[in-house]
Order: sequence, then structure tokens, then C-alpha cells
Amino acid sequence: TSIGKRRFRIQKQLLAGVAQALDIGPAGPLMGVVQYGDNPATHFNLKTHMNSRDLKTAIEKITQRGGLSNVGRAISFVTKNFFSKANGNRSSAPNVVVVMVDGWPTDKVEEASRLARESGINIFFITIEGAAENEKQYVVEPNFANKAVCRTNGFYSFHVQSWFGLHKTLQPLVKRVCDTDRLACSKTCLNSADIGFVIDGSSSVGTGNFRTVLQFVTNLTKEFEISDTDTRVGAVQYTYEQRLEFGFDQYSSKPDILNAIKRVGYWSGGTSTGAAINFALEQLFKKSKPNKRKLMILITDGRSYDDVRIPAMAAHLKGVITYAIGVAWAAQEELEVIATHPARDHSFFVDEFDNLYQYVPRIIQNICTEFNSQPRN
Repeated sequence: TSIGKRRFRIQKQLLAGVAQALDIGPAGPLMGVVQYGDNPATHFNLKTHMNSRDLKTAIEKITQRGGLSNVGRAISFVTKNFFSKANGNRSSAPNVVVVMVDGWPTDKVEEASRLARESGINIFFITIEGAAENEKQYVVEPNFANKAVCRTNGFYSFHVQSWFGLHKTLQPLVKRVCDTDRLACSKTCLNSADIGFVIDGSSSVGTGNFRTVLQFVTNLTKEFEISDTDTRVGAVQYTYEQRLEFGFDQYSSKPDILNAIKRVGYWSGGTSTGAAINFALEQLFKKSKPNKRKLMILITDGRSYDDVRIPAMAAHLKGVITYAIGVAWAAQEELEVIATHPARDHSFFVDEFDNLYQYVPRIIQNICTEFNSQPRN
């Protein structure tokens, strides 16, 4: 409601300008519009208007709904409803949301934005006429735009001092939206890693518990988007010796990977964790793609017979983010040496194998939080 008819029209002019500049069509960009106030609603989705002319006509007909400025709710709505195949979303095209905010949101945006980013949505914010000094006490979430966008380096946010300067954002906005190489969020924590599982197959584990470990590996793997160009998974099993179960380039679909994990046979033997880390660096991560994040997830149930410090240091120096998960007799201080710093985010201990599954959400969340805090532009 705060923006009034005239400003609403200025917003529509910007949208029409974007529609014109993007050259909308089945082979190029597609565009839809969601209006938010108290609650968000889709005016039209990605496939409603398949050319710039129709789209501009439709934008012209949009009427103002009024209400609050619930931006967080709008972002959640878009994440859940907008980018579906049924609405015209194409898996090969990056997903972009441009959020226009007059003043400040009347709800919180940080959590909704995090979930949107983690689902691969590139969020751009255009903020217009921020809070005056005497209005700042009313702002629900200070610095909200920085908490929402994909990267806080200025690429994803525009601040416009006055509504009458909004048209100046048209060209830079279109340029950035089309710069697909820099759309960091289309690379998400779930689709841009090479994950190497290093699995303890020593005698103390036992057949039943080994199956439980494989189930844990399966549960983690299920969370990722698997393909040649997305996340790839490899696995090493170790005792005194090491065995490459499968490399990153062996399977390129989720069903194939999950089957391969199921088929891993229990080996039985000693526990040389240091040698296993070196083996994984050599046999798995050496073949990692340069643009992939390298994640090693090591699961062990005992103290290593060999030194883990030097191999762990080698992994860290090679940029391999290492998670150490210890069960039963595993030594806490050893897990912390293996794990990437800070150890509290990368090392976990459970007293029994049956409790491993509880750590899946936390590990995934840590992987994603870390991913989203990395500057990549």
C-alpha cells in the first residue's frame, strides 16, 4: 500500500523494459510476475507469455493489490511454487528472482532467502528509498538486502535513492541477469561438489554395522543432485589396505550411485586411516574437476594405527573440505585433526552406529552454510 499508484506504475515500466530487453521466447529467457503485499500471488508464470510483446501487454494490465510488504513470505512462495516444470521452468536455465522493495519489508527475509538460494535461485534485490533516520526503528530486519542476496559483493543488489531513478537500473539489471557465468546461486551446495566417502571396513565394525554405515552414506547422497555436471560421488573402503569402490566418473545418475553404494562389500581388517586419506586424495580427488568443491566424508569406528596428521594436512592444503565422523571407539582428538577447521562444524561423534542417521541433516546444513558463505564472484 505504501507505494501508491504512481510508483506502482513506475515499477511496471521497469518490468516492461526488462521484458523488452530480454527478448523473451522459448529459446531464450522466460519471465513471470508475482505481486506481493500481505500475501503473494502469481500474475502469470514463465510460460504464460512466450514473447516480449504479449508480456508487456500483460504487465500493463497488472493492478495494484495493496497490503503490507511481506517480502519473506513472497520469496518462500516463489521457492515453493514458481519454478516448477508445470509453470514453464527449464532445468537447463538458471532461476532468477528480482525482488523490488519500497522502503523495507514488514517481515524477515533471511531464512526464506537462504532456502531459496539453496534451491538454486539467484536472488537480486532492488531497494528503493530506504528508511529515513527516524524510521529505522521500524525496520524489522536491518541490512535485509545483504542477508537475502546470493553474494554480498554488490552484484546482486541495487539501491535506488528515488523512485524516479528506478529506470537507471534497467540496463545493469538486464546485463547481470544475463551473465549466466556469474549467477552463483544456480551453482548450489547440492549440485556442485565432488564428494568422496572414505569408509572404515575394519574388523571391529562388523557386517551389520557396515550396512548401517552404507545406509548413512546413502542418506547423505540422496540429498544431492547427481549428474556429470552436478554433484559426483566416489567411495573408498579401507582397512590396513585401501580399495577404490567407485570413482567420481563411474556413475552419473542417482539410482546408479545408490545401487553402487548398496553393492559395496564389507572387507574386514585393521584401521589405517592416514593411508586411506592419502589414497583418497590420489585415487579420487586428483580426478576432481577444477570448478567443483571437494568434500571428503570419512567414517571410522576406531583409532588409527598410523599417523593421520600429515595426510589430513595434505587434504586441507589441497582444498578438500574434510568431515570426520567417528563411531564407538573412534578418538575425538583424531577426528578433530582430520576435520577441516573449525572442527566443531566438521567432526561428529556418535556412540553407536544406529545413531549415525541423526547427523545427516546437520552435515547437509553445514555443507550448505559453508557453500553460501564462500565468495565466488
